[in-house]
Amino acid sequence: MIREETEAGIRRLTIDRPERRNAIDAATARALGAAIRTAQAAEDVRVLVLQGAGGGFRTGRDLKASAQAADGVAPDPFAEDEAWVEIFHLLHRSPIPSLAVVEGHAVAGGFTLAMGCDFVLATRDAVFGAYEMRHGFPAAVCTPILARVVGPRLGLEFALFGEPISAERLHGAGLINRLAEDGAALAEIADRFAAHLAGLEPRAVKFARDTFRAAENMPLDNALDMGRQLNQLIAATGGFAAAGRKLGGGD
Repeated sequence: MIREETEAGIRRLTIDRPERRNAIDAATARALGAAIRTAQAAEDVRVLVLQGAGGGFRTGRDLKASAQAADGVAPDPFAEDEAWVEIFHLLHRSPIPSLAVVEGHAVAGGFTLAMGCDFVLATRDAVFGAYEMRHGFPAAVCTPILARVVGPRLGLEFALFGEPISAERLHGAGLINRLAEDGAALAEIADRFAAHLAGLEPRAVKFARDTFRAAENMPLDNALDMGRQLNQLIAATGGFAAAGRKLGGGD
């Protein structure tokens, strides 16, 4: 269901349901949330990578599983969506950066999951889109994420149209960080990207990420004051002096 691998500070979580095109059911949503929480709490993990097995990222909700009863008891839609939305709370509040590596289709909930990560890498032929609209219901979780990461005109189009969106177009809109020609090239780019993040000083990464997230919702004056206060805290605790000694070759 969710495969977990850790190497050199990088925790890779792979959604492995190729028989359902990596669609998410309630059990998978709970398992993914638990895996993200475990990764965020691990002292040796500096980067979280989300990817899909079988040459695809993931499609959306497993509608077949949602419609079926287990042991005569209908699935609880409230519990399923609580588990699904908790994933995005975890990613947004994360102490470590997250990276979506997308090959194949990332549609409906897959689009949401990719956009919910801090960074996105994709093959040039990857396909995205809020396909929920094709079934007559809104992309209710994806829409607020799009409202935060892209301008209102494009964001509303992406949320409403339900059409395929090419990786090229999302890259041009600033929603994909790197494009790769094929799966092999994507794996190489992802390894380099994740390794660079993992090699940075973890506390500096957390401070920068926290500051960026807070500044998104602040007036510029307040955000600048927050930055000044962070610099003063670093200086008062000897951080700049330590960095200067390191650059100067001292202990």
